[in-house]
Amino acid sequence: MATIIHTVAFRGIDVINIEAQVQISNGLPAFNIVGLPDKAVAESKERVRAALHAMGLSLPAKRLTINLAPADVTKEGAHYDLPIALGLLVAMEVLPSDCLDSSVVIGELALDGRISKVNGALPAAIHAQGQHMSLICPKACGHEAIWAGDIDVYAPDTLLRLINHLKGVQLLNPLTLNIADPVLDETGPMPDMADIKGQETARYALEIAAAGGHNLLMLGPPGAGKSMLAQRLPSILPPLSPREALDISMIHSLSGSLPEDGLMRARPYRDPHHSASLPALVGGGQKANPGEISLAHRGVLFLDEFPEFSRSVLEAMRQPIETGKAVIARANHHVTYPANFQLVAAMNPCRCGNLGDAELECHRAPKCGMEYQSKLSGPILDRIDMHVDVPAVSVMDIAEGKAGETSEKVRERVIAAREAQKMRFEAAGYGPESNIFTNADIPAAEIENIIKLDEAARALIKKSAERFKLSARAYHRTLRVAQTIADLALVQKNIAKITLNEVKKPLEEAFIAQALSYRRQVLN
Repeated sequence: MATIIHTVAFRGIDVINIEAQVQISNGLPAFNIVGLPDKAVAESKERVRAALHAMGLSLPAKRLTINLAPADVTKEGAHYDLPIALGLLVAMEVLPSDCLDSSVVIGELALDGRISKVNGALPAAIHAQGQHMSLICPKACGHEAIWAGDIDVYAPDTLLRLINHLKGVQLLNPLTLNIADPVLDETGPMPDMADIKGQETARYALEIAAAGGHNLLMLGPPGAGKSMLAQRLPSILPPLSPREALDISMIHSLSGSLPEDGLMRARPYRDPHHSASLPALVGGGQKANPGEISLAHRGVLFLDEFPEFSRSVLEAMRQPIETGKAVIARANHHVTYPANFQLVAAMNPCRCGNLGDAELECHRAPKCGMEYQSKLSGPILDRIDMHVDVPAVSVMDIAEGKAGETSEKVRERVIAAREAQKMRFEAAGYGPESNIFTNADIPAAEIENIIKLDEAARALIKKSAERFKLSARAYHRTLRVAQTIADLALVQKNIAKITLNEVKKPLEEAFIAQALSYRRQVLN
């Protein structure tokens, strides 16, 4: 009769039930692992053998067969070491046969019997909770797993310690959360908007982008402050909701990049170099790992020197920008990761960066600018809601200029604008389950139900769409930006108390005109 230990496999952030079936039978001595194991799993038998030997146990001179079922799912990673070892111990009658019936087990074994950290403890814990089971994981993963909520998490540091617990000799206490209501906010000092002098137009565009979750492209010469603006966007974004924090933490758990306390408390900010490969940015590789766009889920993805990224990399982002998902299709993998990120891109007007400055521009102007900007395709530009010029700032302006508003003040308006959006969504019948949290999240099919226009505004958007040949995508994105501008105008008027009647007012012509002005780079 085979012994069964419950464990898991990961397919993106989805978790699959895996049974580690262990059988000891008569025959020539052998130790076989079947069920589509990868190299790390195939090597598990040597780690298990050494860990047991460190405790003074040896495997029987019989035929040992480990089947990781279902057999048609590829098994990757070293987290199968612990369930295989425990299955053998149960089969050898070292442990009671029913001691692990209601537990999910993950963990890697060191040669001396220590249980080492593995990736994916949080998704595994959430899965175990859904199955009404407990989780046994390495001690280094315990702080991460307990964020799953109402679940018993046992996190031993050695295999011997776990065996004593399962035999009732030295019981482990299940881990508990010390903080009932964690603070999901920045955990350290962040760059402040007050550091930016001048650039009022760009600052306001950044505020609009933050309030509505819109994508933003900044175009200007080197040293104008584009990177400074992008780095300060997280400081004006609202804090994470518990649901967002858990979603983000699950992705970072799989990539092994969670902080020490096991929970992402601030929105991600990712700024990959322009030499990043397609798998690094979008996701993929041998194990279909999440890329930068997934690690930026519910946060900011900043792409500096936008045209310098590989054309194939930029074009591969077109679908994730639209759907909020990164689908990685390989011969042996078909994985989907969340990728609902806010894109902020920055670029120079030309390769030398001085196009438009008669004293500094090169002899190939304006042709050099046209060639440089043509590296970006129309479809990728069409997916960016706002395009804003960031002009150069003189040294005198920096030395004598006054500091702008602090991030704290700007953030108050952003949070109030998002509260207004939430009121509008709920009034239209779109609650949290609809996954519509900002104006940028509104599906095209639902725009007419949520965003209303007065007659003048409707006439202007129709006329502009015909004159500038706006695509359907550009039309919808313009409406979303216009609604965010209206929300901020309402907040500026009365941040203390915003009524439902005010948030349901139709958009006026001025808001449409301002939103259209942010698409001029595409229109040209």
